[in-house]
Amino acid sequence: MTGGFRPLRLGPLTVWPPVVLAPMAGVTNYAFRSLCREHGAGLYVSEMITARGFVRGNTLSQLLAAGVAGERPRSIQLYGTDPADLEEAARRLAADGVEHLDLNFGCPVPKVTRLGGGAAIPARPRLMARLVRAAVRGAGAVPVTVKVRTGIDDDLLTFRDAGRVAEDEGAAAIGLHARTAAQLYSGAADWEAIAELKAHVRIPVLGNGDVWEAGDALRMMRTTGCDGVIVGRGCLGRPWLFAALAAAFDGREPPAPPRLGGVLAVMRVHAARLVALFGPVNGVLQMRKWCTWYLVGFRGSAAARAALSRMQSLAEMDAICARLDPDEPYPEPAPHPARTGEGRRQRVHLPPGYLAARDDEAPPAAEPDAAALSGG
Repeated sequence: MTGGFRPLRLGPLTVWPPVVLAPMAGVTNYAFRSLCREHGAGLYVSEMITARGFVRGNTLSQLLAAGVAGERPRSIQLYGTDPADLEEAARRLAADGVEHLDLNFGCPVPKVTRLGGGAAIPARPRLMARLVRAAVRGAGAVPVTVKVRTGIDDDLLTFRDAGRVAEDEGAAAIGLHARTAAQLYSGAADWEAIAELKAHVRIPVLGNGDVWEAGDALRMMRTTGCDGVIVGRGCLGRPWLFAALAAAFDGREPPAPPRLGGVLAVMRVHAARLVALFGPVNGVLQMRKWCTWYLVGFRGSAAARAALSRMQSLAEMDAICARLDPDEPYPEPAPHPARTGEGRRQRVHLPPGYLAARDDEAPPAAEPDAAALSGG
């Protein structure tokens, strides 16, 4: 035990500090994961890939799942609605050296839930059981965890059944994003649900929702009793958050965030890695959104953010950033760009008659395109 907390144990994996980078579509590819890892230890899960796409040799799925020298432990999130696909993908990934697999049963995107996937799956516990069982069987000794939301909406909470299923079918842990699919990312996360799930199962529980600063992670673990925290939107444009988390869990004072010059240096490394991963055109296009996240809150950065949102090359990025003051201190309080639009809720779209047959264990007839997916 260190700093009053225990390491997170997932089968043969020991994770310290007990911090997991949440899989996020278009975010947690190798370029960003490597930056987060350099700032602090923990478990860094890949951008989600579809089991079907991976098994069928989809180029993007293969790229996102590919191993990178020195990335240990290697962790990948899988999405799937067919047990055969999940089992085969898990088997291949385990054979390729993956050390942790996470199953996404929390994606709230309408293109996913209306086909019976993502956050819709826990509403059919027997189907969820088949999927977890298949992935665990395929993964062998590699630990498999699952990620869920509290439920479809306030009238249908599924996290208790999901915890039972995960435990019964051999999952090494369950992560709970403490919001319903209807909430998307709105309102405060229901940390009481995390505490209830922890009391309900014997496997480790990972809490997710409203971890914006290191202090939030400590408070979540102390108030809910969870075994680890999942960090998602709080780290967008702020990979140094993981240094603060590592220090806090070790009982040390978290380091101060960088001045603008330090932020620009991290941005430049991030951009170069995106270009190396996706090529000079797609890499720069992907970097545009990151520039906004990195620079929000700095005085006078609005014009630079607008220009960077249209940049076509790394040279153009360098020229725009050269006009900024590198000595400007980090904004106080720290900006959290992902908190925008927090009041938005949705009606969760499900297949016709889906909730009338909650005992049905048959896989959905169709599976969404990978481009529709989010991390949940």
